[in-house]
Amino acid sequence: MSLQAGTFPARFKSARVLPLLKKAGLDRPSPANYRPISNLSTVSKTVSKILERLMQSHLRPHLMSSTNFSQFQSAYRQGYCTETALLDVYTAADEKQVTVLIGLDLSAAFDTVCHQTLLQRLQTEFGVSGTAPSFIKSYLSSSSSSVSTSQLRPSWKSAYLRVLY
Repeated sequence: MSLQAGTFPARFKSARVLPLLKKAGLDRPSPANYRPISNLSTVSKTVSKILERLMQSHLRPHLMSSTNFSQFQSAYRQGYCTETALLDVYTAADEKQVTVLIGLDLSAAFDTVCHQTLLQRLQTEFGVSGTAPSFIKSYLSSSSSSVSTSQLRPSWKSAYLRVLY
């Protein structure tokens, strides 16, 4: 029903944010040495994963069949990874072909993607239509969180909250 309606249930997008020391040995009293970790409830994680996989099972074949999907993309494709990309480069080099490999660490890139641009490109360049764009927009927006301050020292709760936001 969620996919048909084009909305991701808001009750599954609420996280509890906990402070976690970035690495052992750092100065514990300094709020700058902590990173915010968002924890979703087990039910929220499960429902989110199920809905993500359902959406992916509908979206992936459509995207991969598009003329705008690059046959050379290795990331996010089943059976393709960094190793297969390197194998392609080595094979081309062995055949004396000019090769170029550009490697980018995009491990946190999704956090920096402009959601409006993503939605627009899905629609205009990949022909994603119907309730799918609405569902994706709903999934990406309006999440909520609360900060668990029980582990924080009273003297720097506000400083930690400034670091988070």
